[in-house]
Amino acid sequence: MADEAGGPAAEVGALRDKHSMLPRVPDKFFDETVQELLSPAGSSRGRVALLTGCVMNVVFPEIHRDVVDVLLRNGFEVVIPKGQGCCGSLHGHNGDVRTARALARRIIDAFDGRQLDAIIVDSAGCSAFLKEYGSLLRDERHYALRAENLSKRTKDITEFLAEVGYVEPRHPVAKRVTYHEACHLVHTQAISRQPRRIVASIPGIELVELPEATWCCGSAGIYNIVHFEDSMALLERKMSHIASTKAEIVLTGNPGCHLQIDYGIRKFGLKAEVMHPVSLLRRAYEGA
Repeated sequence: MADEAGGPAAEVGALRDKHSMLPRVPDKFFDETVQELLSPAGSSRGRVALLTGCVMNVVFPEIHRDVVDVLLRNGFEVVIPKGQGCCGSLHGHNGDVRTARALARRIIDAFDGRQLDAIIVDSAGCSAFLKEYGSLLRDERHYALRAENLSKRTKDITEFLAEVGYVEPRHPVAKRVTYHEACHLVHTQAISRQPRRIVASIPGIELVELPEATWCCGSAGIYNIVHFEDSMALLERKMSHIASTKAEIVLTGNPGCHLQIDYGIRKFGLKAEVMHPVSLLRRAYEGA
């Protein structure tokens, strides 16, 4: 018997597709493999802290390692406070403000009193939300000022490197790349030229502009789970544009986008890999 639209077979198929989007989780999370204070080999330009978060800590420890390596190479001490946990962005974006505030207070407690020049974040959704802590906790007497101070010190890693300056790599990376702009980076934080500047500074790179680069890929937190079909329509459009660039590497600065586009590459049979811009910078530093 033919399956009716929306029938059990269709639901099973959608569930199978959702399951195939799940990432592989390494045996050890990032915060289990690193000490709390890391120092550069030479003189220090300053001290920063890294937000380990939840998805980045669990699914993308290699991106955290790339970010730490780049910061150390550029002369910064890196503090990785224990007991951080989730920043609360997914909770806040989905209306669970009470939990979001509790998680924000935990983050503030973890980072307080460390004499930091900046709090570095390599996930667009997380950096956007940390920058909203001042507003989120403005009515809490014991946290309002601390939240505002943390928000002011929060920097996306590409934003920070562009502001303070970084050692431009000498080793060429002969790759054709394109850049997808994560919504929470370009629309919420107005960060767009900084990652492009970093990528363009790598010798040998051919940066091809992605059509509709600022359009959503369909991930949008948990949108690709609760609105799967709509999400897939956005993804198909995005992947069509990525295919048109003939890029070997698709760069993006948010884990949701990273997972969504990686799924799209497999789904539509493209030959490309997804990377964070700072991971590409580290590759150029090492000459890999």
